[in-house]
Amino acid sequence: MNKTLEKLKDKQNLSFEESKKAFLYIMEGKASDEEIYNFLTLLSEKGEVANEIAGGVYVLREKSKRVIVKNCVDTCGTGGDGKNTLNISTASALLLSSMGIKVAKHGNKAVSSKCGSGDVLEALNIKINLEPEEIEDQINKNNFGFMFAPNYHSAMKYVGPTRKKIGKRTIFNMIGPLSSPALVERQVVGVFDKKLLKIFANALKNLNIKFAWIVNSEDGLDEISPYAKTNIIQLKHNQLYEITIDPKELNVNAERFENLLGDDAKFNANKIIDIFKGEDNDFSKAVCLNAAAGLIVSEKYSKFKDAYKDAREYILSGNTFKHLINIQNGWKYT
Repeated sequence: MNKTLEKLKDKQNLSFEESKKAFLYIMEGKASDEEIYNFLTLLSEKGEVANEIAGGVYVLREKSKRVIVKNCVDTCGTGGDGKNTLNISTASALLLSSMGIKVAKHGNKAVSSKCGSGDVLEALNIKINLEPEEIEDQINKNNFGFMFAPNYHSAMKYVGPTRKKIGKRTIFNMIGPLSSPALVERQVVGVFDKKLLKIFANALKNLNIKFAWIVNSEDGLDEISPYAKTNIIQLKHNQLYEITIDPKELNVNAERFENLLGDDAKFNANKIIDIFKGEDNDFSKAVCLNAAAGLIVSEKYSKFKDAYKDAREYILSGNTFKHLINIQNGWKYT
């Protein structure tokens, strides 16, 4: 570890193998709190690069409980955009599952907002403390399973106290969204900073991803925005492409950003229920834009415009609310 810390002090980037070795040392409980503190703060000061993130993801995946499913999509973002919006990616995951896409959603309770994915799913009466076999069963039954991160990444206990002490974002905020226990090969990842788009895409290149969209909007969301252009890096067949989505070209016609602001879990859950019953508003449009990204990475659609149009028609039909009830009942009787 000393050699690694010296390298970071000199502002040198770690290779994928060096990163793996350092994270393995930490995740096996061999590092002291001081070593962990120095490792995380030096990485942050230098600026994390793709190989360092990929090394951490590799180790975290290796150490996690495993959920065995195939052809699933995940819609887990970094959070941390500071916008306190409603749970767009969680609602889009549920919409996708109602449209026949298998979703293995990986997430947590609130860290940087009032209401995380775990909080809002609990408020929707969906159980989040489930074992891998139960999640596999739910995905096979209802196309939706939620992996509550603390239950699946027990090795994170070694870094928890130090992360709290540091009190700001570290590389673990970047590793988390990419560390699905289901080893998903298709992913929509929202990032809190445009600078992370290519870094995340290059990190995913090391991790057997078939198709991913990494997204950040020009109004600062770690989602596809209904109000402003969204910059996207597409990773497909190990090739990177830059894409821009402009809501004006899609005739989204969303009104104002304040309409996306969330509150506590109960408030956010009620807003999700409203749009799943067919209420048409800015939140519904935002959810459909992000679900359309999931339809693209699942390769059910090739044109974003068509994916968005069909997501809109589906959510306005009220069928997603019926699907939500099936999911709630499925958890109940597990």
